[in-house]
Order: sequence, then structure tokens, then C-alpha cells
Amino acid sequence: MIIERAVYARIKPLVGSSEAIVITGMRRVGKTTLLRYIMEKIESKNKIYIDLENPANRKYFEENNYDKIVDSLRFLGMSIKARGYIFLDEIQLVKNISSIVKYLHDHYNIKFFLSGSSSFYLKNLFSESLAGRKYIFELFPLTFGEFLSMKNTGLNLSVLKEGAISSAVFEQISRYYREYVLFGGFPGVVLKESIQEKKTMLEEVFSSYFQLEVIQLGDFRKANVIRDLILLLLERTGSKLDIQKLSRELQVSRETIANYIAFLESTYFIFLVRPFSRNRDSEIRSMPKFYLCDTGLVNQFARVSEGALFENAVFSALRNKGEVNYFQKKSGVEIDFIVNKKLAYEVKLKAYEQDMRKLAVLADELKLKGYKIISQKYSGLKNVAYGFNL
Repeated sequence: MIIERAVYARIKPLVGSSEAIVITGMRRVGKTTLLRYIMEKIESKNKIYIDLENPANRKYFEENNYDKIVDSLRFLGMSIKARGYIFLDEIQLVKNISSIVKYLHDHYNIKFFLSGSSSFYLKNLFSESLAGRKYIFELFPLTFGEFLSMKNTGLNLSVLKEGAISSAVFEQISRYYREYVLFGGFPGVVLKESIQEKKTMLEEVFSSYFQLEVIQLGDFRKANVIRDLILLLLERTGSKLDIQKLSRELQVSRETIANYIAFLESTYFIFLVRPFSRNRDSEIRSMPKFYLCDTGLVNQFARVSEGALFENAVFSALRNKGEVNYFQKKSGVEIDFIVNKKLAYEVKLKAYEQDMRKLAVLADELKLKGYKIISQKYSGLKNVAYGFNL
């Protein structure tokens, strides 16, 4: 089932502009489907889609004379005389694609839609060659709202008000939310019916990422080390990133670990959350926490607590709201998440009144505009939200 992804609302107004649209995100999150969805929405017939994972298609873009690429586009059915739309999938597989896109953009009336799976590669690739000629959008695994749409549940979360949810409504929604947390938001996994099929698909998602991103794109000499690092991170989601400790455990240099972490972050496998501070330099110097891209992968490949899995799911939802930090005093007292330096979120398996009082005091000390407890289990308290509210 194809659904309209939330990010499309931001892309749609730019379809008529001249700038290239670049969609980046981890493998299997739906970039190809989104490209094809946008393509179908464009009424013009002067459009083509090219999958660059196919070596035969990559050959079209291996010409030193870029006008010969134009001849290939004509061969594929595109008219260069009229406004044209070109959709290129997995562009990281063509080394000089940025200069090709720039040339065709500047000399022909072509609108480009591009996708790739490495933010580091794409942002560096287009930083200079397409400066002022592109918009970059990040696509993540399905939100819970998108999950419900793909499951065709008919449930409408937008009508639910925080603090006014009955236990009956909570139970109806939470059975879907439990599935979402346990198996994650990769579309291919969501569409599978049985638990075994979902597990098999999660294995395939991980295998695809490791073989095509880590081995092929990363080209690491010590593939077994980065594999072991990935497995360690899966077991410790929500923990502080102690590079020195990881270096000792894996018996490689801190520089190697730092490089691997940078790669995993740039290919959307992990996300770093830095401590909250009004001083940006202090945030950068302090030790970040890390979360995984999808709770389904965590649940499939690691043994983590129910609370850790729920916390990762909450992070994934808050990530869509803006900058996410965490706060911790030297005494150990902490706030799980602070979003856009304004709102505090504390994650609990079940919210109690004392949790609310502690969070209120901390939020006031930090001069934050608001705070909420995110509870996994039902609570009748005010100012409590649930994972499906976010």
C-alpha cells in the first residue's frame, strides 16, 4: 500500500521551482516510493525515472562530454525542448553526478529529483556544485501516524487531545502502538502480516544496510570491527557515547571508532543527542547520547529493556519536531529530552505525580517554556502524553 508521506507536504510547493529536490535517508525507508509518488503527481508526460543501482543505467552518466548524456536522455524518451523532469534514484553510486546535474540544470530546462542514502556524501557532494540550486529533505522510517495509514486502521490521531484520552481509547490505539514499537517503521516490515515475516524482513533490512552501505559505500578494511560496534550500539541505545570505552572493548584506536561513528551517523543508522546547554561550545564538547534509527532493528538484534525500547521510539518521534538535547546534572538528575531548547520531555513506563513535580522543578530551573511526561502505560494525570501523541 502506498501512502502520502508527511514530508511530501513540504516538497509539493517546490515541485514547480527550478531547484533540484534531494531526498536522503537510510535504505528501505521509502525514498524510491516517494520519488515515484511525486512523479505520478506531476501531470507532464515529459518525465523519466532512472534507477542508478542498475549498472546499465549508470553507464548513461559515465560520459565525459555531458551533451552525450543529453542524447541518452532523448533516447530514453525525454524532450529537451520542453520542461522536463528527471528522477534519479541512489545517486551516490555515480561519482560525478553533482557536476552532471549542475551542467544539465544550467543549460537545459530540467527539474531534478534525486535520492541517496548517505547524508554526509550528499551534503558534501552538493555543497559547492549545487549551491543555491537544491533543497534537501530527510526521510525517516514511518511515523506512527503514517504507520496507521499504511495499516489502513481508519484511526485519526489528530482528534485526540492530550490529557483527555479515555482508557478505552488508549487500549484501542496502544495495541497498534505496541506493534509499531516492537517492529518499527520500515514500510516493508509494516506491510508484512505475520511476526515471522516481519522478523525476516528486519533481517533483510539490516543485511542490505551492512552490505550496500557499510561494505560497499564505506569500504572499511575491518568490516568485522564495525559490525561488532553496530551490535554493541544496538544493545546500548539511549546510553552515552563513550568512544574511549568502545575503543578498549573492540581493541581499535579511538580515531577508528570516531570515524565509524561518523559514518553510522551520516548513513542514518544512529543519531547523536548532545547535552542541553545555553552555550553551544559546551554542547559540542560534552559526551552525547545515541539512539538507533528504528526500534524494530533494536528489538530484532539486541536484548534491551522495555523502557529503553520505548525511549528510542519517543526519540524518533521528537526528532521530527526539531533539535533534540538531553540534560543531566552532576548529581545524576536528568531530563530525557529537551526539544528546541524550549520543551522538556521525560519518558516513563508509567507517569506518577512525583515524576511530574520533579520535572516541573527542573524545567523551571532551566527556564523552559513547558514540560510533559511521556508515559507508556495509561495514566489519568494531566500534562501526560503518550508515544502516539507525539
